[in-house]
Amino acid sequence: MKSPLALYIGKRYASIRSRNQLIGFISLLSILGLSLGVAILITVLSVINGFDRELQNRILAMVPHITMYSGRSDALLTSDDWSVMAAALEGTDHITGTSPFLQVEGMLVANGTSKGIVLSGVDPVAEQDISIIEEFITEGSFNGLDDRSYNMLIGAELAATLNVQPGDRVTLVSTVVPITPLGEFTRKKQFTVSGIFQVGSQLDAGLAVAHVSDVQRVYRLGDAIHGLRIQVDDLFDVNAISDDIRQNISDDFMLSNWTWDYGNIYENIRLSKSLVGFLLSLLVAVAAFNVVVSLVMVVKEKRGDIAILRTMGTSLGSIRNIFLVQGLGIGLMGTGIGLVLGIIFSLTVSDIVSWLESAVDMQFLSADIYPVNYLPSQLQANDLIVVSIIALSLTILATLLPASAAARIDPAEVLRYE
Repeated sequence: MKSPLALYIGKRYASIRSRNQLIGFISLLSILGLSLGVAILITVLSVINGFDRELQNRILAMVPHITMYSGRSDALLTSDDWSVMAAALEGTDHITGTSPFLQVEGMLVANGTSKGIVLSGVDPVAEQDISIIEEFITEGSFNGLDDRSYNMLIGAELAATLNVQPGDRVTLVSTVVPITPLGEFTRKKQFTVSGIFQVGSQLDAGLAVAHVSDVQRVYRLGDAIHGLRIQVDDLFDVNAISDDIRQNISDDFMLSNWTWDYGNIYENIRLSKSLVGFLLSLLVAVAAFNVVVSLVMVVKEKRGDIAILRTMGTSLGSIRNIFLVQGLGIGLMGTGIGLVLGIIFSLTVSDIVSWLESAVDMQFLSADIYPVNYLPSQLQANDLIVVSIIALSLTILATLLPASAAARIDPAEVLRYE
Protein backbone atom coordinates (compact mmCIF):
# COMPACT_ATOMS: atom_id res chain seq x y z
CA MET A 1 0.00 0.00 0.00
CA LYS A 2 1.10 3.56 -0.63
CA SER A 3 0.22 4.80 2.85
CA PRO A 4 2.37 3.62 5.78
CA LEU A 5 -0.53 4.59 8.06
CA ALA A 6 -2.90 2.28 6.18
CA LEU A 7 -0.37 -0.54 6.37
CA TYR A 8 0.20 -0.03 10.10
CA ILE A 9 -3.47 0.16 11.07
CA GLY A 10 -4.49 -2.60 8.67
CA LYS A 11 -1.93 -4.98 10.19
CA ARG A 12 -3.25 -4.21 13.68
CA TYR A 13 -6.84 -4.85 12.61
CA ALA A 14 -5.85 -8.14 10.89
CA SER A 15 -3.99 -9.45 13.95
CA ILE A 16 -5.66 -12.44 15.55
CA ARG A 17 -4.17 -11.22 18.83
CA SER A 18 -6.29 -8.09 18.74
CA ARG A 19 -7.52 -6.72 22.03
CA ASN A 20 -11.03 -7.11 20.74
CA GLN A 21 -11.64 -10.85 21.08
CA LEU A 22 -14.44 -10.83 18.51
CA ILE A 23 -12.23 -9.30 15.84
CA GLY A 24 -9.42 -11.74 16.63
CA PHE A 25 -11.79 -14.72 16.48
CA ILE A 26 -13.30 -13.62 13.17
CA SER A 27 -9.84 -13.13 11.64
CA LEU A 28 -8.75 -16.56 12.88
CA LEU A 29 -11.90 -18.18 11.50
CA SER A 30 -11.38 -16.58 8.10
CA ILE A 31 -7.76 -17.74 7.96
CA LEU A 32 -8.64 -21.33 8.95
CA GLY A 33 -11.48 -21.54 6.42
CA LEU A 34 -9.28 -20.30 3.60
CA SER A 35 -6.42 -22.62 4.65
CA LEU A 36 -8.63 -25.73 4.62
CA GLY A 37 -10.15 -24.80 1.27
CA VAL A 38 -6.74 -24.34 -0.34
CA ALA A 39 -5.33 -27.52 1.24
CA ILE A 40 -8.28 -29.66 0.11
CA LEU A 41 -8.13 -28.27 -3.43
CA ILE A 42 -4.39 -28.96 -3.74
CA THR A 43 -4.74 -32.48 -2.32
CA VAL A 44 -7.60 -33.48 -4.62
CA LEU A 45 -5.84 -32.07 -7.69
CA SER A 46 -2.70 -34.02 -6.72
CA VAL A 47 -4.70 -37.26 -6.48
CA ILE A 48 -6.21 -36.68 -9.93
CA ASN A 49 -2.71 -35.95 -11.26
CA GLY A 50 -1.62 -39.23 -9.70
CA PHE A 51 -4.28 -41.19 -11.57
CA ASP A 52 -3.25 -39.44 -14.79
CA ARG A 53 0.41 -40.32 -14.19
CA GLU A 54 -0.30 -43.96 -13.34
CA LEU A 55 -2.47 -44.37 -16.41
CA GLN A 56 0.34 -43.09 -18.63
CA ASN A 57 3.33 -44.67 -16.87
CA ARG A 58 1.84 -48.03 -15.93
CA ILE A 59 -1.20 -49.09 -17.92
CA LEU A 60 -0.38 -47.32 -21.19
CA ALA A 61 3.24 -48.39 -20.88
CA MET A 62 2.13 -52.00 -20.69
CA VAL A 63 -0.38 -52.02 -23.53
CA PRO A 64 0.48 -51.36 -27.18
CA HIS A 65 -0.14 -47.86 -28.46
CA ILE A 66 -1.39 -49.22 -31.80
CA THR A 67 -2.33 -52.77 -32.74
CA MET A 68 -2.49 -54.09 -36.28
CA TYR A 69 -4.40 -57.34 -36.69
CA SER A 70 -6.17 -59.37 -39.33
CA GLY A 71 -9.74 -58.47 -40.17
CA ARG A 72 -10.82 -62.12 -40.18
CA SER A 73 -10.12 -64.76 -37.58
CA ASP A 74 -8.74 -67.12 -40.23
CA ALA A 75 -6.45 -64.51 -41.83
CA LEU A 76 -3.46 -64.83 -39.52
CA LEU A 77 -0.13 -63.35 -40.50
CA THR A 78 2.59 -65.80 -41.40
CA SER A 79 6.20 -65.35 -40.34
CA ASP A 80 7.17 -63.96 -43.76
CA ASP A 81 4.22 -61.56 -43.79
CA TRP A 82 4.75 -59.99 -40.41
CA SER A 83 8.53 -59.66 -40.74
CA VAL A 84 8.16 -57.67 -43.99
CA MET A 85 5.35 -55.59 -42.51
CA ALA A 86 7.33 -54.88 -39.33
CA ALA A 87 10.35 -53.71 -41.34
CA ALA A 88 8.15 -51.34 -43.35
CA LEU A 89 6.44 -49.93 -40.26
CA GLU A 90 9.67 -49.34 -38.35
CA GLY A 91 10.82 -47.09 -41.16
CA THR A 92 7.74 -44.91 -40.74
CA ASP A 93 7.94 -41.59 -38.89
CA HIS A 94 6.89 -41.58 -35.21
CA ILE A 95 7.04 -45.40 -34.90
CA THR A 96 9.66 -46.47 -32.36
CA GLY A 97 9.18 -50.24 -32.38
CA THR A 98 7.04 -53.21 -33.35
CA SER A 99 6.52 -56.65 -31.90
CA PRO A 100 4.54 -59.69 -33.13
CA PHE A 101 1.90 -61.03 -30.78
CA LEU A 102 -0.65 -63.72 -30.25
CA GLN A 103 -3.56 -63.09 -27.90
CA VAL A 104 -5.69 -66.06 -26.96
CA GLU A 105 -7.98 -67.04 -24.15
CA GLY A 106 -7.40 -69.92 -21.81
CA MET A 107 -7.60 -71.16 -18.28
CA LEU A 108 -4.86 -71.69 -15.72
CA VAL A 109 -5.22 -74.47 -13.18
CA ALA A 110 -3.06 -74.90 -10.07
CA ASN A 111 -3.58 -76.15 -6.52
CA GLY A 112 -7.18 -77.07 -7.22
CA THR A 113 -8.02 -73.53 -8.39
CA SER A 114 -8.76 -72.35 -11.91
CA LYS A 115 -8.90 -68.87 -13.40
CA GLY A 116 -9.75 -67.64 -16.86
CA ILE A 117 -6.98 -65.59 -18.44
CA VAL A 118 -5.89 -63.74 -21.54
CA LEU A 119 -2.63 -65.30 -22.72
CA SER A 120 -0.32 -63.01 -24.65
CA GLY A 121 2.35 -64.63 -26.79
CA VAL A 122 5.27 -62.27 -27.34
CA ASP A 123 8.76 -62.15 -28.78
CA PRO A 124 10.83 -61.29 -25.66
CA VAL A 125 13.46 -59.36 -27.61
CA ALA A 126 11.01 -57.22 -29.61
CA GLU A 127 8.69 -56.82 -26.60
CA GLN A 128 11.33 -54.89 -24.70
CA ASP A 129 11.14 -52.18 -27.37
CA ILE A 130 7.42 -51.56 -26.93
CA SER A 131 6.62 -52.50 -23.32
CA ILE A 132 8.12 -51.93 -19.87
CA ILE A 133 6.65 -55.05 -18.30
CA GLU A 134 10.16 -56.02 -17.17
CA GLU A 135 10.16 -53.01 -14.80
CA PHE A 136 7.09 -54.33 -12.98
CA ILE A 137 8.35 -57.85 -12.31
CA THR A 138 8.50 -58.25 -8.54
CA GLU A 139 9.56 -61.91 -8.44
CA GLY A 140 11.46 -64.02 -10.93
CA SER A 141 12.81 -62.72 -14.22
CA PHE A 142 11.65 -61.68 -17.69
CA ASN A 143 14.63 -63.46 -19.21
CA GLY A 144 13.04 -66.85 -18.58
CA LEU A 145 10.75 -66.53 -21.59
CA ASP A 146 12.84 -68.64 -23.95
CA ASP A 147 11.60 -70.63 -26.92
CA ARG A 148 10.45 -74.13 -25.89
CA SER A 149 10.99 -73.32 -22.23
CA TYR A 150 7.22 -73.17 -21.62
CA ASN A 151 7.77 -70.50 -19.02
CA MET A 152 5.13 -67.93 -18.18
CA LEU A 153 4.82 -64.53 -16.51
CA ILE A 154 1.60 -63.93 -14.56
CA GLY A 155 0.09 -61.02 -12.65
CA ALA A 156 0.37 -60.71 -8.88
CA GLU A 157 -3.37 -61.07 -8.24
CA LEU A 158 -3.53 -64.08 -10.54
CA ALA A 159 -0.59 -65.67 -8.69
CA ALA A 160 -2.33 -65.05 -5.36
CA THR A 161 -5.54 -66.62 -6.67
CA LEU A 162 -3.71 -69.73 -7.84
CA ASN A 163 -1.36 -69.69 -4.82
CA VAL A 164 1.77 -70.08 -6.93
CA GLN A 165 5.29 -68.64 -6.81
CA PRO A 166 8.14 -68.51 -9.35
CA GLY A 167 9.22 -72.07 -10.08
CA ASP A 168 5.75 -73.57 -9.54
CA ARG A 169 3.96 -75.27 -12.38
CA VAL A 170 0.53 -74.38 -13.72
CA THR A 171 -1.60 -76.09 -16.33
CA LEU A 172 -2.80 -74.09 -19.30
CA VAL A 173 -6.12 -75.32 -20.65
CA SER A 174 -6.96 -74.08 -24.14
CA THR A 175 -10.46 -72.79 -24.78
CA VAL A 176 -10.15 -74.09 -28.35
CA VAL A 177 -11.46 -77.64 -28.40
CA PRO A 178 -10.56 -79.37 -31.67
CA ILE A 179 -12.73 -82.18 -33.03
CA THR A 180 -10.80 -85.33 -34.03
CA PRO A 181 -11.94 -88.73 -35.31
CA LEU A 182 -11.71 -89.88 -31.68
CA GLY A 183 -13.86 -87.03 -30.37
CA GLU A 184 -13.21 -83.69 -28.72
CA PHE A 185 -9.98 -83.30 -26.80
CA THR A 186 -9.09 -80.31 -24.70
CA ARG A 187 -5.51 -79.12 -25.18
CA LYS A 188 -3.48 -78.88 -22.00
CA LYS A 189 0.09 -77.94 -21.37
CA GLN A 190 2.09 -77.40 -18.21
CA PHE A 191 3.96 -74.13 -17.89
CA THR A 192 6.44 -73.01 -15.26
CA VAL A 193 5.89 -69.66 -13.56
CA SER A 194 9.13 -67.81 -14.28
CA GLY A 195 8.08 -64.41 -12.97
CA ILE A 196 5.32 -62.38 -11.35
CA PHE A 197 4.56 -58.80 -12.35
CA GLN A 198 2.54 -56.23 -10.45
CA VAL A 199 1.26 -53.23 -12.36
CA GLY A 200 -1.38 -52.33 -9.78
CA SER A 201 -4.26 -52.52 -12.26
CA GLN A 202 -6.74 -55.02 -13.67
CA LEU A 203 -3.91 -56.45 -15.76
CA ASP A 204 -2.60 -58.18 -12.60
CA ALA A 205 -5.71 -60.36 -12.28
CA GLY A 206 -6.14 -61.84 -15.74
CA LEU A 207 -3.02 -61.51 -17.89
CA ALA A 208 -0.33 -64.10 -18.56
CA VAL A 209 2.63 -63.74 -20.92
CA ALA A 210 4.56 -66.52 -22.67
CA HIS A 211 6.92 -66.89 -25.62
CA VAL A 212 5.04 -66.56 -28.89
CA SER A 213 6.45 -69.86 -30.23
CA ASP A 214 5.23 -71.77 -27.17
CA VAL A 215 1.74 -70.35 -27.60
CA GLN A 216 1.77 -71.20 -31.29
CA ARG A 217 2.58 -74.84 -30.52
CA VAL A 218 -0.06 -75.18 -27.80
CA TYR A 219 -2.78 -73.68 -30.00
CA ARG A 220 -1.55 -75.40 -33.20
CA LEU A 221 -1.02 -72.13 -35.11
CA GLY A 222 2.22 -73.00 -36.87
CA ASP A 223 4.27 -69.80 -37.29
CA ALA A 224 1.23 -67.51 -37.56
CA ILE A 225 0.50 -64.54 -35.34
CA HIS A 226 -2.55 -62.34 -34.76
CA GLY A 227 -0.84 -59.08 -35.52
CA LEU A 228 1.77 -56.50 -34.62
CA ARG A 229 2.00 -54.27 -31.60
CA ILE A 230 3.25 -50.83 -32.55
CA GLN A 231 4.90 -48.29 -30.25
CA VAL A 232 4.90 -44.60 -31.17
CA ASP A 233 6.81 -41.60 -29.86
CA ASP A 234 3.65 -39.67 -28.89
CA LEU A 235 0.85 -41.77 -27.47
CA PHE A 236 -1.57 -38.80 -27.65
CA ASP A 237 -1.12 -38.59 -31.42
CA VAL A 238 -2.06 -42.21 -32.11
CA ASN A 239 -5.11 -41.35 -34.20
CA ALA A 240 -3.10 -39.30 -36.71
CA ILE A 241 -0.31 -41.89 -36.79
CA SER A 242 -2.90 -44.65 -37.33
CA ASP A 243 -4.22 -42.77 -40.35
CA ASP A 244 -0.70 -42.64 -41.81
CA ILE A 245 -0.22 -46.38 -41.21
CA ARG A 246 -3.59 -47.16 -42.79
CA GLN A 247 -2.37 -45.75 -46.11
CA ASN A 248 0.50 -48.26 -46.21
CA ILE A 249 -1.26 -51.51 -45.29
CA SER A 250 -3.74 -53.81 -46.99
CA ASP A 251 -7.47 -53.55 -46.36
CA ASP A 252 -7.29 -57.10 -45.00
CA PHE A 253 -5.84 -55.69 -41.78
CA MET A 254 -7.39 -53.50 -39.12
CA LEU A 255 -5.91 -51.00 -36.68
CA SER A 256 -6.85 -50.21 -33.13
CA ASN A 257 -5.13 -48.08 -30.52
CA TRP A 258 -5.10 -47.58 -26.77
CA THR A 259 -7.92 -45.03 -26.90
CA TRP A 260 -10.37 -47.81 -27.77
CA ASP A 261 -9.86 -49.56 -24.43
CA TYR A 262 -8.53 -46.81 -22.16
CA GLY A 263 -9.44 -43.56 -23.87
CA ASN A 264 -12.64 -43.19 -21.85
CA ILE A 265 -10.70 -43.60 -18.61
CA TYR A 266 -8.18 -40.98 -19.66
CA GLU A 267 -10.86 -38.52 -20.74
CA ASN A 268 -12.75 -39.09 -17.49
CA ILE A 269 -9.61 -38.26 -15.52
CA ARG A 270 -9.07 -35.06 -17.50
CA LEU A 271 -12.74 -34.10 -17.16
CA SER A 272 -12.67 -34.91 -13.44
CA LYS A 273 -9.73 -32.60 -12.89
CA SER A 274 -11.51 -29.70 -14.59
CA LEU A 275 -14.87 -30.35 -12.95
CA VAL A 276 -13.59 -31.16 -9.47
CA GLY A 277 -11.13 -28.28 -9.64
CA PHE A 278 -13.98 -25.89 -10.45
CA LEU A 279 -16.26 -27.24 -7.70
CA LEU A 280 -13.54 -27.11 -5.07
CA SER A 281 -12.65 -23.59 -6.22
CA LEU A 282 -16.15 -22.70 -5.06
CA LEU A 283 -15.17 -24.03 -1.64
CA VAL A 284 -12.22 -21.64 -1.66
CA ALA A 285 -14.56 -18.89 -2.83
CA VAL A 286 -16.89 -19.51 0.13
CA ALA A 287 -13.93 -19.39 2.50
CA ALA A 288 -12.63 -16.24 0.81
CA PHE A 289 -15.98 -14.49 1.06
CA ASN A 290 -16.00 -15.18 4.80
CA VAL A 291 -13.59 -12.26 4.73
CA VAL A 292 -16.55 -10.07 3.72
CA VAL A 293 -18.38 -10.98 6.92
CA SER A 294 -15.34 -10.42 9.07
CA LEU A 295 -14.48 -7.06 7.49
CA VAL A 296 -18.07 -5.83 7.65
CA MET A 297 -18.08 -6.55 11.39
CA VAL A 298 -14.71 -4.87 11.79
CA VAL A 299 -15.98 -1.81 9.90
CA LYS A 300 -18.98 -1.60 12.23
CA GLU A 301 -16.70 -2.05 15.24
CA LYS A 302 -14.28 0.65 14.06
CA ARG A 303 -16.74 3.27 12.84
CA GLY A 304 -15.58 5.65 15.53
CA ASP A 305 -11.92 5.14 14.66
CA ILE A 306 -12.69 5.72 10.98
CA ALA A 307 -14.56 8.94 11.77
CA ILE A 308 -11.67 10.26 13.87
CA LEU A 309 -9.17 9.41 11.14
CA ARG A 310 -11.33 11.23 8.59
CA THR A 311 -11.54 14.38 10.75
CA MET A 312 -7.75 14.26 11.10
CA GLY A 313 -7.45 14.52 7.34
CA THR A 314 -6.99 10.87 6.34
CA SER A 315 -8.00 10.42 2.71
CA LEU A 316 -10.75 8.12 1.47
CA GLY A 317 -8.12 6.05 -0.32
CA SER A 318 -6.16 5.51 2.90
CA ILE A 319 -9.30 4.41 4.75
CA ARG A 320 -10.05 1.94 1.97
CA ASN A 321 -6.46 0.72 1.96
CA ILE A 322 -6.60 -0.02 5.71
CA PHE A 323 -9.19 -2.72 5.11
CA LEU A 324 -7.58 -3.89 1.89
CA VAL A 325 -4.43 -4.50 3.93
CA GLN A 326 -6.47 -6.45 6.48
CA GLY A 327 -8.12 -8.59 3.81
CA LEU A 328 -4.85 -9.16 1.97
CA GLY A 329 -3.17 -10.13 5.23
CA ILE A 330 -5.87 -12.71 5.93
CA GLY A 331 -5.57 -13.98 2.36
CA LEU A 332 -1.78 -14.31 2.50
CA MET A 333 -1.83 -16.10 5.85
CA GLY A 334 -4.67 -18.42 4.87
CA THR A 335 -3.18 -19.22 1.46
CA GLY A 336 0.30 -19.77 2.91
CA ILE A 337 -0.94 -22.15 5.60
CA GLY A 338 -3.16 -23.91 3.04
CA LEU A 339 -0.21 -24.40 0.68
CA VAL A 340 1.87 -25.99 3.44
CA LEU A 341 -0.98 -28.28 4.51
CA GLY A 342 -1.81 -29.13 0.90
CA ILE A 343 1.79 -30.10 0.14
CA ILE A 344 1.98 -32.26 3.27
CA PHE A 345 -1.34 -33.98 2.51
CA SER A 346 -0.43 -34.52 -1.15
CA LEU A 347 2.88 -36.15 -0.25
CA THR A 348 1.39 -38.42 2.43
CA VAL A 349 -2.17 -39.17 1.23
CA SER A 350 -1.11 -42.42 -0.49
CA ASP A 351 0.56 -43.71 2.68
CA ILE A 352 -2.37 -42.58 4.83
CA VAL A 353 -4.91 -44.42 2.67
CA SER A 354 -2.67 -47.51 2.58
CA TRP A 355 -2.44 -47.43 6.38
CA LEU A 356 -6.22 -47.08 6.68
CA GLU A 357 -6.73 -50.05 4.36
CA SER A 358 -4.46 -52.15 6.57
CA ALA A 359 -6.09 -50.88 9.77
CA VAL A 360 -9.68 -51.66 8.71
CA ASP A 361 -8.71 -54.63 6.49
CA MET A 362 -10.58 -53.18 3.53
CA GLN A 363 -9.49 -52.21 0.04
CA PHE A 364 -10.93 -48.82 -0.89
CA LEU A 365 -9.98 -48.98 -4.57
CA SER A 366 -10.53 -52.07 -6.70
CA ALA A 367 -8.77 -52.59 -10.01
CA ASP A 368 -12.07 -53.96 -11.36
CA ILE A 369 -13.53 -50.45 -11.14
CA TYR A 370 -10.61 -48.01 -11.06
CA PRO A 371 -7.51 -47.86 -13.27
CA VAL A 372 -5.31 -48.82 -10.29
CA ASN A 373 -5.94 -50.49 -6.94
CA TYR A 374 -4.23 -47.86 -4.80
CA LEU A 375 -4.49 -44.09 -4.33
CA PRO A 376 -1.75 -42.30 -6.29
CA SER A 377 -0.74 -38.68 -5.83
CA GLN A 378 1.46 -36.30 -7.80
CA LEU A 379 2.12 -32.75 -6.65
CA GLN A 380 2.58 -30.27 -9.50
CA ALA A 381 4.01 -26.78 -9.14
CA ASN A 382 1.55 -25.25 -11.61
CA ASP A 383 -1.36 -26.41 -9.42
CA LEU A 384 0.18 -24.62 -6.43
CA ILE A 385 0.57 -21.43 -8.46
CA VAL A 386 -2.95 -21.52 -9.90
CA VAL A 387 -4.59 -22.29 -6.55
CA SER A 388 -2.62 -19.50 -4.86
CA ILE A 389 -3.65 -16.99 -7.52
CA ILE A 390 -7.29 -18.06 -7.27
CA ALA A 391 -7.33 -17.84 -3.47
CA LEU A 392 -5.64 -14.43 -3.33
CA SER A 393 -7.75 -13.02 -6.16
CA LEU A 394 -11.00 -14.12 -4.51
CA THR A 395 -9.85 -12.70 -1.18
CA ILE A 396 -9.04 -9.31 -2.73
CA LEU A 397 -12.40 -9.24 -4.53
CA ALA A 398 -14.16 -10.10 -1.27
CA THR A 399 -12.32 -7.26 0.46
CA LEU A 400 -13.32 -4.51 -1.97
CA LEU A 401 -16.94 -4.23 -0.84
CA PRO A 402 -16.40 -3.66 2.92
CA ALA A 403 -13.30 -1.54 2.20
CA SER A 404 -15.32 0.74 -0.07
CA ALA A 405 -18.12 0.87 2.50
CA ALA A 406 -15.63 1.95 5.17
CA ALA A 407 -14.36 4.76 2.95
CA ARG A 408 -17.93 6.08 2.49
CA ILE A 409 -18.63 6.45 6.23
CA ASP A 410 -19.72 10.02 7.09
CA PRO A 411 -17.60 11.14 10.11
CA ALA A 412 -20.15 13.82 11.13
CA GLU A 413 -22.94 11.27 11.32
CA VAL A 414 -20.84 8.91 13.44
CA LEU A 415 -19.40 11.53 15.83
CA ARG A 416 -22.81 13.04 16.47
CA TYR A 417 -23.62 10.13 18.77
CA GLU A 418 -20.15 9.72 20.33
